[in-house]
Amino acid sequence: MRITTWNVNGLRAALKKGFAEIIEQIQPDVLLLQETRALPEQLPPEWAAPEGWHVHWNPAEKKGYSGTAIWSRQPMKVIGTGLDSDDPEGRVIRARVDGVEVVSIYLPSGSSSDVRQRVKEQWMADFTHWLSSLSSKRTPVVVGGDLNVAHTERDIFHAKSNETMSGFLPHEREWIGSVIDSGWDDFIRRQYGDIQGPYSWWSNRGRARELDRGWRIDYLLGNKAAAKQFQTADICREGGLTVSDHAPVTIDIG
Repeated sequence: MRITTWNVNGLRAALKKGFAEIIEQIQPDVLLLQETRALPEQLPPEWAAPEGWHVHWNPAEKKGYSGTAIWSRQPMKVIGTGLDSDDPEGRVIRARVDGVEVVSIYLPSGSSSDVRQRVKEQWMADFTHWLSSLSSKRTPVVVGGDLNVAHTERDIFHAKSNETMSGFLPHEREWIGSVIDSGWDDFIRRQYGDIQGPYSWWSNRGRARELDRGWRIDYLLGNKAAAKQFQTADICREGGLTVSDHAPVTIDIG
């Protein structure tokens, strides 16, 4: 099974920039989307219910904001949305596909204000508690999405100058390390080992995309059952250069 996670930075805009071509190139069986920023009825009809896909949407109540979705080539059962509570910003959707449980999550960013940073940190605490019930499952669980935190200095080009920035604060890095250590495999790091990068998000400033000076904040994490089935992982940088400011991240398991 090929699973891809992708923050598309607005699906309506992504469709105009080559979203379909990148998906055709990657050929995922399951697609976890974040920041869709659209209600299904706002999309072209052929994309509200795309041919060949089973699709479930979790849009935000606020139009043009946030939102997650899961697309699957096989029928799926939606288990729920949110972290066992209301999800007005459409940040979590969870489903079961062919014996594998998949979660698409879009953690809040704290970069815009102190208020949003506090919201993010509450999400981090809630997510840790929620995730603990999934790590010990005997069936494979794959959690994918934009967690808005770079884990180590290997996951960010300008580490020193970003130590006081949301997304690379010491306690945020410690948090994501604790998440991984609680029973989750970081598949991209497993694939690439102890190297700088690869990155999954680039600022639009200072030629960051052109020069590949980015952050790795998009993850595919698997519990022990999923880790036993892991085959390969990849980041499609092209998708982050042409379609979104994030690149699609893909694993093969099975």
